Amino acid sequence: KVQAVIIGWACMLLCLVSYTAAFSHGASLSACADMTPKHIRAQLQNPWNNYITIHTNMSSYFPGDKVPVTVRSTRDFMGFLLQARRVSNDQVAGTFVFIPLGSKLLTCFEDGDTVTHSDKSLKRNLSFVWKAPAQPIGDIKFFLSVVQSYFVYWVRIESAIVSQ
Repeated sequence: KVQAVIIGWACMLLCLVSYTAAFSHGASLSACADMTPKHIRAQLQNPWNNYITIHTNMSSYFPGDKVPVTVRSTRDFMGFLLQARRVSNDQVAGTFVFIPLGSKLLTCFEDGDTVTHSDKSLKRNLSFVWKAPAQPIGDIKFFLSVVQSYFVYWVRIESAIVSQ
């Protein structure tokens, strides 16, 4: 009986370790559309009750412009997914041309249109540079999903509108 309990605990621990390791190197492509982490028993938090802000030092941009984007947090977090989206239709737009250490580019719909974490090191303040497409796309917002732990996350934290 004791041996069965030990084997059960060992199997559960092995499953948890292998599952969480799968997301330690970034969000999966299955998160591209809705920006929701695909964790077991993860608990979605209220997007308006978070400790993270997204800043840009530009309130408007022109086609082809590079827009600095900064994520600031008062608490450590492990994972994230960052995208720029058109206000008009919520489509992912543009590409990231500068990303910080501990992150990597993803191709959700176009090369480099999304950034995610590349390791599970704790993060707090991150800086990016987003490049607008050469053609006009209208106003945009930056959206960020953040994983504080494997069980607590926020989806689609919004920046202010950046007008075109």
